[in-house]
Amino acid sequence: MENLDTPAAAPAGLHRTDGTPVRVLVVDDEPDLAGILSDVLRYEGWQVRTAGSGEDALTAARDFRPDAVVLDVMLPDIDGLQVLRRLRAESPGVCVLFLTARDAVEDRIAGITAGGDDYVTKPFSLEEVLARLRGLLRRAGMARATHSAQLLTFGDLVMDEDACEVSRGGQVVDLTPTEFELLRFLLRNPRRVLSKAQILDRVWSYDFGGQAHVVELYISYLRKKIDAGRSPLIHTVRGVGYVLKPDPRSDVRPEHGPDPR
Repeated sequence: MENLDTPAAAPAGLHRTDGTPVRVLVVDDEPDLAGILSDVLRYEGWQVRTAGSGEDALTAARDFRPDAVVLDVMLPDIDGLQVLRRLRAESPGVCVLFLTARDAVEDRIAGITAGGDDYVTKPFSLEEVLARLRGLLRRAGMARATHSAQLLTFGDLVMDEDACEVSRGGQVVDLTPTEFELLRFLLRNPRRVLSKAQILDRVWSYDFGGQAHVVELYISYLRKKIDAGRSPLIHTVRGVGYVLKPDPRSDVRPEHGPDPR
């Protein structure tokens, strides 16, 4: 998966309480999915290991000592519930986020009963996985946020990732969760033209398979809320995609990146 997020604009994210990177073990027997999740988590500045089976996961956990585990219920050798029980026996404090099939209600119930902390159903949003992991780590007291990493800014456009709030020119902008994630992706890639395919892959679920018109629709929603009555920041590059940049007719030269407080 291509890393499209600009390091200068990326949040430093959560760290362990001692200041070292969060460690996450991704356990899934689908290599493509494990790879996509790993790329997204590494972008957060976290250390990541992957495993494709239950036994490999247990071996990796003993060596890697993760703070959190993203664990598929269905594995080729032992199932995720057994892996969870053995993980808990060796590392009682590790956070566990289950991946389950959309209709596998019994898996979700069994996972939570067995001690899993949370779950997401396939197909899922990559941002949802990130949000749930951040929440688990914070609630467990295993990680803290770097204060200066909470804000993404571009000119007078400000996003507080932790509070899930957006403002422009000091005025709060009310966004839906999908609009928020779309704007976050644009803010992390300022002045970079993003294709509709790239936006679909990053903002919607990993196997959403949606059409380009979905992106067009949500870009129009964002423009009405972010750019209406103001100097436009979201621009169309015909035949290519969209870019967050200053209006060429404006003298404003916005800075971007996390707020340096």
